[in-house]
Amino acid sequence: MRKLWTIALLTALTACSGSTAGGEVTPTAALSPGSRPGEPKPVATGLAVPWGIAFPAGGGGAALVTERDTGRLLKVSPSGQVSELARIDGVRPDGEGGLMGVAVKDAHVFVYYTAEQDNRIVRYRLGDNAISEPKVLVQGIPKGGIHNGGRLAFGPDGHLYATTGETGDTQLAQRRDSLGGKILRMTADGAPAPGNPFGTLVYSYGHRNVQGLAWDPAGRLYASEFGANSFDEVNLIRPGANYGWPEVEGRGDDPRFVNPIVTWRTSEASPSGMAYANGSLWVGALRGERLWQVPLSQDGAAGEPVAHFTDAYGRLRAVAAAPGGTLWVGTSNEDGRGSPRAGDDKILSIAPAG
Repeated sequence: MRKLWTIALLTALTACSGSTAGGEVTPTAALSPGSRPGEPKPVATGLAVPWGIAFPAGGGGAALVTERDTGRLLKVSPSGQVSELARIDGVRPDGEGGLMGVAVKDAHVFVYYTAEQDNRIVRYRLGDNAISEPKVLVQGIPKGGIHNGGRLAFGPDGHLYATTGETGDTQLAQRRDSLGGKILRMTADGAPAPGNPFGTLVYSYGHRNVQGLAWDPAGRLYASEFGANSFDEVNLIRPGANYGWPEVEGRGDDPRFVNPIVTWRTSEASPSGMAYANGSLWVGALRGERLWQVPLSQDGAAGEPVAHFTDAYGRLRAVAAAPGGTLWVGTSNEDGRGSPRAGDDKILSIAPAG
């Protein structure tokens, strides 16, 4: 396959020091020859656009899974048993919006969804087979037919992170007083987390549409982001940084903005869900219909990305690290842009390569 991707590398030292450009260097992380993940094994089939996957502690390896277009919150066991916990009240699927991100902490489940007038984050009490006590934590996140963001994840600092899109109104990404085109950071009660750079929910800005978040063992945060016509990105995130959209797509070497650590042509990626496992980031590609592996060095620099399962399973959206060291990956062929195959949509279990 002709390699159309380009790679931009930043060392973790540069990212943490406040410098925004950073020069290109020889990749310092690489895969061992012949290293390859295991063959995917179906966990569940017959789903409708599984968008988010989260594993409650003490849940016996079962996951909570959101379906974007139905508004259903599902419980999926490792053996493939699927049960409906709830249909989330207030979800209004529209274009790329609907029931999206899910995260779990202690006895609560958090979901990100498109409502009548906005996108919002709501917390519920999680029971064995039901949810209760809804509390709206954040509302007023811009909504649109496109670019709604939607990923939720708890970081190693114990705070909840959320990604938002600019809904096609590109200037929202540069406005620090808007919740659109941002990565947000908050407490489990929805308040701005201590140490946020602007004293608000905003953690980083200048984003087009982030749909993947992952942390490495050193606590560094990475985000996958959709480009427009040229370059998709993986970014190493630091508080208060501006990632350039709409002024820059891909690498710009503009001192006002942080460069991505990896870029791909949009035909090869449209990156959505992302997880860290065995020294690499694993990124689901929608338009690119493959699982990207991005090896990371100990200082956080990205090596040469490697594509797995190209065209084998169609559009890949949800990616989560499961208990026991596997990855759960969800297809997204029923989202109106894919070509459904027998059993779609599916959740696949994959043993990641080292």
